[in-house]
Amino acid sequence: MTRPLPSEQAPIAHKPPPLRLTGAQALVRVLKAEGVDTVFGIVGGKLSPLFHALSQEPGIRFIGVRHEAAGPMMAAAVHAGTGRLAVAVGELGPGGLNLASGLGVAFNNHLPLLAITTNQHRAASYPHLGVFMDLDTRAVTAPLTKWNAVVNDARRVPELARRAIREALGGCPGPVHLDIPQDVLGETQAFAPDEFELTPDRYRATRHPRPHADAVREAVALLRQAQRPLIVGGGGVVASGAVAELRELARRLRAPLLPTQMALGLVPSDSPGFIGHGGIIAGDPVRHAFARADVVLSVGCRWSSWMWDEKGALARRHHRVININIDPSALGHSVVHEVAMQADALEALRDLLAATPAEPDRDLAWLNEMRQERLRYEQALAAMAAETTPVMHPAALAKAIGEALPADALAVFDGGHTTFWSNDLTPVHGVRTRLHEPGMSHLGFGLPAAIALKSQFPDQPVVNITGDGAFGFTLNELDTARRHGLPVLTIVHNNASWGVIRMGQKMGLGFEMATGLEDTDYAAIARGFGCHGETVTEAQQVAGAMQRALVSGLPAVLDCRTRFVPHPAVGQFASMNKYSFDSLSRTG
Repeated sequence: MTRPLPSEQAPIAHKPPPLRLTGAQALVRVLKAEGVDTVFGIVGGKLSPLFHALSQEPGIRFIGVRHEAAGPMMAAAVHAGTGRLAVAVGELGPGGLNLASGLGVAFNNHLPLLAITTNQHRAASYPHLGVFMDLDTRAVTAPLTKWNAVVNDARRVPELARRAIREALGGCPGPVHLDIPQDVLGETQAFAPDEFELTPDRYRATRHPRPHADAVREAVALLRQAQRPLIVGGGGVVASGAVAELRELARRLRAPLLPTQMALGLVPSDSPGFIGHGGIIAGDPVRHAFARADVVLSVGCRWSSWMWDEKGALARRHHRVININIDPSALGHSVVHEVAMQADALEALRDLLAATPAEPDRDLAWLNEMRQERLRYEQALAAMAAETTPVMHPAALAKAIGEALPADALAVFDGGHTTFWSNDLTPVHGVRTRLHEPGMSHLGFGLPAAIALKSQFPDQPVVNITGDGAFGFTLNELDTARRHGLPVLTIVHNNASWGVIRMGQKMGLGFEMATGLEDTDYAAIARGFGCHGETVTEAQQVAGAMQRALVSGLPAVLDCRTRFVPHPAVGQFASMNKYSFDSLSRTG
């Protein structure tokens, strides 16, 4: 057999050379493919390979905070405000410990993010040898994440980063964590030339599940029979982009629609159908709605204690409940159902709308009844806000803030009891414009969240409405806002106390201890950070002070001197803490 001459042989296909990247560079390439554009954290020596890789990627912005706990709070707020994934990083040892606080915020509110920590090099970690700053960070964060892992080989970085993101965004979302020892971040390995050409739809589901057809038919039959339907919409509605669909279903059913704290804005506060939002702290109208409703449609709601009283969840055994949730473990938990749909909220609502008449076939009596309940409640709030006293009533301050807030402003509610007043008196027209933190109820969430929102929406005013106690947890992040040119406005309800705690001590056991927070000048603290600061003592001063703060171009603090007055729903909120097994016989 004659061999072909070299000139007659088929050309040899050129094989691209492998990519040689550090573990950190590989990680950044995966983040870029996922559209991550912001990383929050503090620079650290062991994290230097990661920061070197980030410095080479202009599409990803790093925002350096003053305490690692703020990083996950900020990353969680990015997703709450935009639906996009963000990253929080922490150095080994204390950095990982500090992340835990913010991870709890994300975990309890089902907000996805990716946390990255580093550790001692592999020869000295897992198990650790006893080097300073040793920490089993994977174990520390395990209870606060959906999934976490230690990356022991740089070659596995793409695989494990993609798995982490898949876990964060899949099903019921939440935070995830990768602990990457310093030498894995820095080591160089060969990767296939096309390794980073994978798009997200190649390694995770990007379409969401529809409900079973039988469940849709059963739900539609129940809704047609209902005389007094009530709809509860949670964060799952917002996450799935189903706001318009749920509003339309409420219109067709002529049903009141109650948003949870994770779905503020699902119903505009100036809508004729608005009966309040946020659960039990919306006061008597919410109690009345559940007392009178016969069918409850729950969409993307996990029935946390914001929706409880002393008997447990406000949806009782006698209610005929239709429960829609993407998380199967949320179906039947806290609230039993007659119809359950394990489905994405948008897909389920589309199917329900397809089987529901476009024009309402029932009268407005039920909806009007509920609206009158809300109007009576609003009149009581207005009377409180009109009180004239030497020190501002919190209702007067909250009302003045709401009236002066620019129409396009984003607002974060922080501060425990302060959030009750914000919830009632801050107008809202759309979702992702008002953020609360109901799951962990972590005081101090407000300023980090506001900074994160400003980083995503630089052209919109962003306001953090907080209490003096809460502000003290994270006021150091004023420095972060100033350094990064993120002019957020913080408005402090300053009653110089841990007000609710003081009230509880006096009413419960007749004592008072360590509840005073007198003589702190938050406006002066702001100016010390190079920010704008003013003290406000009258409600009539609020609008002008807000205007000056917003045009200053600086992060700003308004120290508003108020007195402590219990919110009218504080007793109802406290009732959920009275829930016990003794109440089970009364849930019928």
